[in-house]
Amino acid sequence: NGCRWDWWTCINASKGGHLEILKYAHENGCEWDWITCAAAATGGHLEILKYAHENGCEWDWRTCAAAAEGGHIEVLRYAHENGCKWNWVICAGAAKCGHLEVLKYAHENGCRWDWRTCAEAAKKGYLDILKYAHEYGCEWDSRTCAAAAEGGHLEVLRYAHENGCEW
Repeated sequence: NGCRWDWWTCINASKGGHLEILKYAHENGCEWDWITCAAAATGGHLEILKYAHENGCEWDWRTCAAAAEGGHIEVLRYAHENGCKWNWVICAGAAKCGHLEVLKYAHENGCRWDWRTCAEAAKKGYLDILKYAHEYGCEWDSRTCAAAAEGGHLEVLRYAHENGCEW
């Protein structure tokens, strides 16, 4: 009919939580890629992510990162349990956005973390997250204190300093 569509159709359907639209577009030859899965994860749309994954849409660590930043633990769990790769970005993203339960899930299931997890928590003032990460062995350094100072979080800075974090 001359009306063109591209992968933005699938991305927008996924982001908006419109499963029937995504199905229609996919079944009628509309392209999709990893962004379709990441958009579903961003919005916490588990059924859309399942449909896309089960129908061959690619995904990567960015799907897990989007779920973690959005606080969508069930979406993260599904992606992880179905082979989606993850890395330090998942823990740092959960910390940055204040999602302690997501961080716990990722850490308890083998997702690696590094100094960025502590720095992100410190910058945003999430003392509970910083405490959890520190107590479970996440590394920190002067960047943690600098991030707390940048964010204006005295209690976080005090906790880090009083618990051996270097300036």
